[in-house]
Amino acid sequence: MEHPLIGLAGIVIVGIAAQWLSWRLRLPAIFLLLLAGFVAGGVTGWIDPDELLGATLFPIVSLSVAIILFEGGLSLDIAELAKIGRVVRNLASIGVVATWVLSAIAARFLLGFDWPLSALLGAILVVTGPTVIIPLLRHIRPTAKLGSAIRWEAIVNDPTGAILAVLVFNAIVVGEGQEGISAAVLGVVKALGAGGALGLAGAGLIVLLLKRYWVPDFLQSPVTLAVVMVVFSLSDLVLSESGLLAVTVMGSALASQNVVTVRHIVEFKENLRVLLISALFVILAARLPISDPAYSDPGSLWFLAVLILVVRPASVALSTIGTFLTWRERVFLGFMAPRGIVAAAVASIFSLELMELGYPGAEKLAPVMFLVIVGTVALYGLGAGRVARWLGVATPNPQGMLLLGASGWVRAVAQALKAEGVEVTLVDSNRKNVAQARQDGLEAKCDNILAEYAFEDLELDGIGRFLALTPNDEVNSLATVHASDVFERSNVYQLAPEGADEGGRLTEMPAHLQGRILFDTVATHAEMTKRFAQGATIKRTGLTDEFGFDEFVEHYRGAALPLFVVTEASKVRVLEAQRKVPVKAGQTIISLVFDGGEPRK
Repeated sequence: MEHPLIGLAGIVIVGIAAQWLSWRLRLPAIFLLLLAGFVAGGVTGWIDPDELLGATLFPIVSLSVAIILFEGGLSLDIAELAKIGRVVRNLASIGVVATWVLSAIAARFLLGFDWPLSALLGAILVVTGPTVIIPLLRHIRPTAKLGSAIRWEAIVNDPTGAILAVLVFNAIVVGEGQEGISAAVLGVVKALGAGGALGLAGAGLIVLLLKRYWVPDFLQSPVTLAVVMVVFSLSDLVLSESGLLAVTVMGSALASQNVVTVRHIVEFKENLRVLLISALFVILAARLPISDPAYSDPGSLWFLAVLILVVRPASVALSTIGTFLTWRERVFLGFMAPRGIVAAAVASIFSLELMELGYPGAEKLAPVMFLVIVGTVALYGLGAGRVARWLGVATPNPQGMLLLGASGWVRAVAQALKAEGVEVTLVDSNRKNVAQARQDGLEAKCDNILAEYAFEDLELDGIGRFLALTPNDEVNSLATVHASDVFERSNVYQLAPEGADEGGRLTEMPAHLQGRILFDTVATHAEMTKRFAQGATIKRTGLTDEFGFDEFVEHYRGAALPLFVVTEASKVRVLEAQRKVPVKAGQTIISLVFDGGEPRK
């Protein structure tokens, strides 16, 4: 690529295009990102990251990974450890040692590496890669505790594996014997001391700046990003790769404190993470050579198979003995260990440095790691969702609904949905409404949905849509903004507010601060309450070839307000105002109906 600007733009364009295509095709984004990068780099030669970025390639990758890990750390609330602490502790200790030892043994006998190089490769393979796993978790949607355990392991083991690899590398350079052991022990002390202290100091600085209002709102996210880079750089100066531990500690510390709110920072980092992951995986894949002996060498292929079929299941089995995980969850956890950016970067750096030192076999390190990355990402990316569904530990397209409000007619709607097999949870700040919902056999919780951590306190397994049904239009709109952090915006709805325009929206409020308008533009909370008070009920009507939707409309002559459609596959679709949804024979309409025809006045 002769023009650097076109090359940089191309990386971003290819990455975002792959993300969009994965969304449209409902495929894991990581797989399409690797495929797009490989085609743009090794196949067509359109993008050459080494030529484009030169000596800044790995520093850029390192800083980007640091930001991604910080964002991951922001999702690690220490309070979660009360439920999954034992699993995380075992995976970060027993699992790390088991993976390191078993991978090193496999490398020694299947790849022909000497013991020091085998130990280095095994250390790098401890990293399971949050840059890969977090997007996969969003796609797969495993059960809450299982997803939390996988996320914690990936984020914690990323800096752990990188630091372990640095220690092994330093021991190789220093030499075997007492000096090598001393160097490794000193490295552990430096990493824990520098990473932990600087991470906590960075979090404390951000809390102080926000608490004292020393930084305006529009600069809070950029200042946080700057502090992350400073903490990462300072820690890396003390010990290479310890910066990853520092930013992870910093993120987790911010997530666990209750002094200031960091929700806006989390939102900024989530958006930045998508961009960084897209660009990094394109860069990673574009650097892959089209052909290398390691790709087809039987020893390398056997090594990959042993990692997937032996090393990972064995480390998970040892780490989860006596834990809360069911056998199905343990099996799925054993089928979840893709490698990503950090493994590729560390392997590439150490391979180049060892080759410069003339270390025998060092040139094989990076190609083997690329084979592992491509193999594990392809297998887990394409297969994890199917395995999760087969084991019954995930809901990739959850049909459940979270209803905000628990007034009389909302409870009736919830009962109708429950009768169709839809998982329904109601949230209301009115204790009387919640108590009545529970008496009706509904799952209900008394809470303020606008509280900072309200959604985190809810059990959302199987819940994929949010419907704001309170009599307060402002609360409904604000709740949809909060819900958009948890659900896709396409799955966030609210009742038409009073005084809305023909599209059901408030003209004085921006569209992005309102959810999709439910049912009909006339279906305000007041109107729904009035109709129920006048005797309207929730009814289900099956459609046939003889009695289709047109006949349904004609039969009720305006006395029916369609709310939901149940498809032949028992999927429930929410009807939206001003948006026609095709309804066919064999489907069922759930509607609000007046008995006897015309609505009562």
